Amino acid sequence: MSRNAHARYVFLVECAPNPSRSAVVSGIALAVRRIGEMATGAARRGGSRLARQFAEKLTLSSGVGAQNGAPWGMQGLGGASSEGLAPFGARNASNQAVRNRMRSVKNIQKITMAMKMVAASKLRTVQVKAEGSRGLFQPFTVLLGDAPAVMGKKTLVVTLSTDKGLCGGINSTVVKYSRSLLKLSQMYGDDHKTEFVIVGDKAKAQLQREYKKYISMYITETQKVSINFTQCAMMADEIIKNNEYDVIKLVYNKFNSAVSFLPTVATLLSPEMLAGEEAQKLGNLESYETEGDATQGEVLQNLAEFQLASVLYNAMLENATSEMGARMSAMDNSTRNAGEVLDRLTLSYNRSRQASITTELIEIISGAAALEG
Repeated sequence: MSRNAHARYVFLVECAPNPSRSAVVSGIALAVRRIGEMATGAARRGGSRLARQFAEKLTLSSGVGAQNGAPWGMQGLGGASSEGLAPFGARNASNQAVRNRMRSVKNIQKITMAMKMVAASKLRTVQVKAEGSRGLFQPFTVLLGDAPAVMGKKTLVVTLSTDKGLCGGINSTVVKYSRSLLKLSQMYGDDHKTEFVIVGDKAKAQLQREYKKYISMYITETQKVSINFTQCAMMADEIIKNNEYDVIKLVYNKFNSAVSFLPTVATLLSPEMLAGEEAQKLGNLESYETEGDATQGEVLQNLAEFQLASVLYNAMLENATSEMGARMSAMDNSTRNAGEVLDRLTLSYNRSRQASITTELIEIISGAAALEG
């Protein structure tokens, strides 16, 4: 065994907490025994004469050249057993860390692949419901017209987001549009007020840091059950009861394809706005006949409530479909990235392992050369 190799093994043992003399002796004994076993294997496989001599000197004997089973060269050190603290393998600590990292990356890759498959299976179901709900709110556009640029003195921004993450930038987009609507309303003067109604945990976490005083209502955990019209009608009723507004700006993501979505702002007017000056810019309601004794104000009130429920139902389905598409795309990218990281770790591990084997062979040859000299 070379002097450098011997010093390295002794150093590794002494770095252990509170090393005892027996532990140091045990470490050196195990190092020498390991080299002896490797040399013996080389001799058995038909190695050179020098390897055979080196193996004979390091082989444990029952009575000659050994005390209590201690290997050659360890007499007088107490005959310590090799079952104590063993430094062999300490040089491979970095390899063990790489193996642990490879195992973690493999587990992450399995999780992301499973999440991608789950999102893909849910995407088609929600997409069919979203496409079917588009015909529910389109008659309101024909009846009342479209007024995307209308800003009232009391604007209510309803932001639709998700309760779960890992779906790309779908939530950041609606939050950015909501902030822009707030700044746009503030440009009209102090008499224009804007409040937020947040649907989903992710938008809540982002908006409440800076605009907590503008938030009037939270609605979360909306996707624990399948989205239905009854649920959206109850949400619309709560929004109307607890907030005063002239204009509602509904911010959501409209589904375009599995890899893209379109941020959308739907504008809904209050019954007062529909009956006021803004009615001249919209469809002519007087051309329609109403049944019963309901007045025009009552008709507009019921119409505004039903419009909000219908648009909210479609917006939540569109947003849920966009969420599934974005999550499927994000998990697909994560799976491919995990594969690339795993390839790099495998290459690094193989290089380190080969370098370790080469180092051990050099130490055996150096030890044999020292004994021959």
